[in-house]
Amino acid sequence: MGSADEQSFEALALPHLDTVYRVARRLARHEQDAEDLVQETFLKAYAAFDRFQVREFGIKPWLLKILTNTFLNRQQRAKRAPRATDPQTLDETQADDTDTGPPDLDYEHLDQEVKQALDQLAPEFRTVLLLWATMEFSYREIADALDVPIGTVMSRLHRARQQLARTLHDFAREQRLPGVKTQK
Repeated sequence: MGSADEQSFEALALPHLDTVYRVARRLARHEQDAEDLVQETFLKAYAAFDRFQVREFGIKPWLLKILTNTFLNRQQRAKRAPRATDPQTLDETQADDTDTGPPDLDYEHLDQEVKQALDQLAPEFRTVLLLWATMEFSYREIADALDVPIGTVMSRLHRARQQLARTLHDFAREQRLPGVKTQK
């Protein structure tokens, strides 16, 4: 493997722009936030390119590591920042609190429930699950991208799948979906 100096940043990094954007889109869940993440990722990567060493999997894991760290740092900043609530959201929340009837089964809503279940996962679990399930990364590629041991990847993936299954099982039970046994 050679050094990054032997090849240009554009030649190594730009072929992975679509992959980085897809991961950013899944992490951020909003197009504009994903675009901002990708831009910040590539700016950081360009600034640090002189220290990059080409490895077995190329530049992609390094870019995804920068993306993930940038996303997690933004999440931490957002948690500390004060939030304003608009009146419409407050009205909807109050209306939801007064609705005591059983929910109607809405198959159109099932995809939304899966997305919500994914959103409930801690960022480190959601990231591993998305890289594994949607990007089809190997455990090694995920470990390199996140700079964690393979055992940590396997543990996070296992816990993410358990939590996702539990959340969706609870949803199915609430909806009284056929084939889901409820405990008395």
